[in-house]
Amino acid sequence: MSGGRIPRTFIDDLLARVDLVDLIDTHVPLKKTGANYVARCPFHTEKTPSFSVNRNKQFYHCFGCGVSGNAISFLMDFNHLDFVEAVEDLATFAGLEVPREAFEKPDSGNKGDLPLLYRTMEQVAAFYTEQLNTHPEGKKALGYLQNRGVSGEVIADYVLGYAPLAWKKLQERFDSQRLQTCGLLGRNEEGDLYGRFRGRVMFPIRDKRGRVIGFGGRILDDSLPKYLNSPETPLFQKGREVYGLYELLRKNSKPQRILVVEGYMDVIALAQFGIHYAVATLGTATSQAHLELLFRFTGEVVLCFDGDKAGREAAWRAMEPIFPCLRDGRQVRIMLLPQNEDPDSLIRKEGETGFANRLQAAETLSDYFFTRLSSELNLSRLEDRAQLVNRAKPYLDKLPQSIFREMMFARLRELTEYRSLDVSENTAKLKRKYDRKPLQEKGRPSSARTALALLVQNPRLVELIEQKEIDWNELDFPGVELFKDILHAVLANTPATAGALLEIFREKPEEKSVKALALLPLLVPPDGLEAEFSDALDRLLAQSRSSVLDKLLAKEQSAGLDRREKDLLRKLLAHTHK
Repeated sequence: MSGGRIPRTFIDDLLARVDLVDLIDTHVPLKKTGANYVARCPFHTEKTPSFSVNRNKQFYHCFGCGVSGNAISFLMDFNHLDFVEAVEDLATFAGLEVPREAFEKPDSGNKGDLPLLYRTMEQVAAFYTEQLNTHPEGKKALGYLQNRGVSGEVIADYVLGYAPLAWKKLQERFDSQRLQTCGLLGRNEEGDLYGRFRGRVMFPIRDKRGRVIGFGGRILDDSLPKYLNSPETPLFQKGREVYGLYELLRKNSKPQRILVVEGYMDVIALAQFGIHYAVATLGTATSQAHLELLFRFTGEVVLCFDGDKAGREAAWRAMEPIFPCLRDGRQVRIMLLPQNEDPDSLIRKEGETGFANRLQAAETLSDYFFTRLSSELNLSRLEDRAQLVNRAKPYLDKLPQSIFREMMFARLRELTEYRSLDVSENTAKLKRKYDRKPLQEKGRPSSARTALALLVQNPRLVELIEQKEIDWNELDFPGVELFKDILHAVLANTPATAGALLEIFREKPEEKSVKALALLPLLVPPDGLEAEFSDALDRLLAQSRSSVLDKLLAKEQSAGLDRREKDLLRKLLAHTHK
């Protein structure tokens, strides 16, 4: 994490300071109903409110789509932020500054102060815009853009600029060390500084929050390379960013689809013709990180490739990162352009309507995938059908469990007439360490589940556990490991609410179980919580001792006990006869 990690203590304090009801109410108007606050869910379309926020738990849940979480989770989902961005926004809401722990990877060098680097990049983008409009070379670059039909409005929207050949003008205006850290200056083999971008139209690359994190530059003559990107920096990792996403979201925060093209000018040209939902990868193949980023904002991604051999090969290579991303609700289509055409040239020939019609006709992933794999096979032959299974199955195995996955396997069975295909073969996930089912007794929650749910929803009840002087190493009941881990998290972090406790388990194997416990309806009045928890805990301990006692007695009869086990047996028998 660039700039150092955010201390856990700060995150805990932040969640304790912010009232989830107040936070969500600023985004979605809430109405008080009983002990909770409700609204129509912001994450799916519904006519009646099923989105519920509990102030005591600092936890929200939608009974319609199942989404749930705490204040950080809400900002991540609602504003399409990653974890760090959500913490930063929540801190701003609370009027706090986000501290950073001192952290530096070995040999990483001095990464500098991130806010200062962001500010420098913003100022450099403004400098390049100034050069485009005032520098004699810039006027030539402006003429190039105008000759390609780029309007002043699009130039302003994308903050296009120009980097003059005399790069030292940049060094004179900004700090050299910061320019190096931002990737704008480099050093040659002799150790001398040089400007990375010279004589190029400049395309600022902005993250989804609008911060300039890098640049792309296009040369005006036939020199190579035609396009040049910023190198990897503390602000910019090209395998995780796309060009044009900020501008797209500013036009439409929830686009029906996002079109992925190859170059900066493709995005610019499409925007000029009214197609404002295109982004470009930054000189790299489409990655899983790119797709996960785009699927935060839309349910459909269309990958556009040139129709030449290189484009067709790039389309097939994209299958590797696509398949692991395809959960239910996500769709990918493949758009192959005619030979010797790219989006820039094609939309100028066919206009917005013609291009949009081609986009509508783009192949679904399933059709493209099976057509490509079987194009050179004769599926009337047994051997070729076997080849199709061997080629397709490694990709299908990467699909997450979903209806789409089942249907893709069904399509493969249909094409190959191979009925023995097992949808779950080679894809069984590691069994979770914690299985919630043993915690459920027939008809009502078990003592363990009741006690755990009460503890998760009211972490302060941990004081009652401490009073009972329990030896957890001697206990045995379904869910004991989960109980120990939740207890340890509460004792170590003293979370004030269920929402704060849930944060401790974010992206851990226990997270799903902790969420389920936070949602378990217990119908216990506030003044009866301690008595109910104490009773559930006593029942649990009695059941556990009885289970351990039965096992020790059985072992004594069959194989005998060691010294420690004999001591434990005497202790349990003495407790039983009290």
